Amino acid sequence: MKRPAKRIEKVFHGIFLGCGLLSVFFVVGISAYLIISGVPAIKEIGLVEFMLGQLWSPSQGQFGILPFILTSLYGTAGAILIGIPLGLLAALFLSKYAGPKTSRIIRSSVELLAGIPSVVYGLVGMIVLVPAVQNAFSLSSGATLLAAIIVLAIMILPYIVNVSATALDAVPQEYEEGSLALGATRTETYFKVSLLTARSGIAAGIVQGVGRALGEAMAIIMVAGNVANMPHIFGSVRFLTTAIVGEMSYASYGSLHRDALFSIGLILFILIVLINVVLNLIVRKEEK
Repeated sequence: MKRPAKRIEKVFHGIFLGCGLLSVFFVVGISAYLIISGVPAIKEIGLVEFMLGQLWSPSQGQFGILPFILTSLYGTAGAILIGIPLGLLAALFLSKYAGPKTSRIIRSSVELLAGIPSVVYGLVGMIVLVPAVQNAFSLSSGATLLAAIIVLAIMILPYIVNVSATALDAVPQEYEEGSLALGATRTETYFKVSLLTARSGIAAGIVQGVGRALGEAMAIIMVAGNVANMPHIFGSVRFLTTAIVGEMSYASYGSLHRDALFSIGLILFILIVLINVVLNLIVRKEEK
């Protein structure tokens, strides 16, 4: 009986190892493809001109993506500034304050929010949010960076709430009981003990939210105006992702224009990797 059990164990070990290696292969393959496709255009245009140029006009041979980079960074930062406080407070309520029935209903709603296609967010934002921004600030068009930030903040909430609530649920009860025994209130305990203990899981949720915000395209292209301007909170803008989506369909195959769009994808990939690395290093440093 032991031999068949060991054989089955080896089979499953091989399956799990294969799945892990397959994931690594996909990451390496995507990285290699982006490098091979994106580097030639950067060499031809020039790294400084490509990264720091403020004018994007392929018909005139101008391929500056600084407005796209700054817009993506500002949009993500704005979404995070709104999403983190709301997400953490919601997660804290679900984990520590809400009753079992209330928590179950709200968690199901949050999970449903995560499953809504991004194009639906964009459609609702275009119909409801864009006119509201236009009327509230007396603008000629409500398709602005502000509208994009609000949509992104709503889209990243499910990731922050779900992961943070799970991390807070895993906090040992002894930690909280010890804090209460020392005279701390429930609110002090949850904010100063529970949140700090669960910071690793919370950081994972924030990393997922940052990745979603940086990589979103369909919803943003419908509410941001898709104009290659330097970022302004009340101006129409274009993100790195929307630049690719908006122009890839008509960029001629083999042209510098098309290659430059692949280069934008490479820059976006590097940007996401760097942000994730920095956030993980910060979390590990705090843990130590």
